[in-house]
Amino acid sequence: MTSVDFVAEIIEWRGPAPYLFVALPGELVGEVHYAAREASYGWGMVPVTAQIGATIFATSLFRRGDTYMLPVKVAVQRAEGVGLGDRVAVTMRIGRVSRR
Repeated sequence: MTSVDFVAEIIEWRGPAPYLFVALPGELVGEVHYAAREASYGWGMVPVTAQIGATIFATSLFRRGDTYMLPVKVAVQRAEGVGLGDRVAVTMRIGRVSRR
């Protein structure tokens, strides 16, 4: 899977704190689900490398209903000055960045 770009609103979900989340747009769910077959490490968790603004971070998507949720770590929120209700541009790639 090549990287995907999308814009979405940061939302709150009563899940693992202290994260806020971005829900993937519906038109990307099928592509991500297909790519996740190779990358998922169990329980539907899908490793990704994402970028919001200038901040690149590793995290894992997880299924919630008919979409995937992208956690937005507190460090990313602070670095980019974003929070609940903000619309953010996201670039995302399934899999981890290899470290050499």
